[in-house]
Amino acid sequence: MSDTAQLTGLCDRFRGFYPVVIDVETAGFNARTDALLEIAAVTLKMDEQGWLSIDERHHFHVEPFEGAVLQPEALAFNGIDPHNPLRGAVSEYDALHAIFKAVRKGMKDSGCNRAIMVAHNATFDHSFMMAAAARASLKRNPFHPFVTFDTAALSGLALGQTVLAKACIAAGIPFDSAQAHSALYDTEQTALLFCEIVNRWKRLGGWPLAPLAEPEA
Repeated sequence: MSDTAQLTGLCDRFRGFYPVVIDVETAGFNARTDALLEIAAVTLKMDEQGWLSIDERHHFHVEPFEGAVLQPEALAFNGIDPHNPLRGAVSEYDALHAIFKAVRKGMKDSGCNRAIMVAHNATFDHSFMMAAAARASLKRNPFHPFVTFDTAALSGLALGQTVLAKACIAAGIPFDSAQAHSALYDTEQTALLFCEIVNRWKRLGGWPLAPLAEPEA
């Protein structure tokens, strides 16, 4: 890897991974049985100096799949009425097909070979997206089947906080609790947080990597 690539290449920064920030809103905690109700994706870009920032946004309200469980406690928490026609909800297939298509284009444009989900407590979002992709029989899923970048863990290391709102505030990013639990808002804030952590590491001298010292004879 050249010094120039380390500075400016999105694909080289994350060993060929194309980071995509994802947040989902659901009707429960079980990805196999409970409905996916909303999903948002934010792609990222890197400028010529190697600074990471937000690129594109994709957002969909999603129709519960046939037979999906709608947990009342979850609906009360996120405030979503799955049956409200004003949501403009689409099928799991349509939502994920559009997101995957945009992600594959971004991968190609950036020279990356695999997408990686960036999410806060990423196991939850990853499990719901993968379950929905399987139900929709989407064969060209660009995301790694199990590797993620979890901003809860990264925030704990970089900022001493693991809750999204508190981590954003610690990073100097405004957070409006009234807009929380909207997939698009949470995705945008998570994207800003991830970019800040990556860029802060660069500002502190952690990237590009310093040459390893030669061992003494």
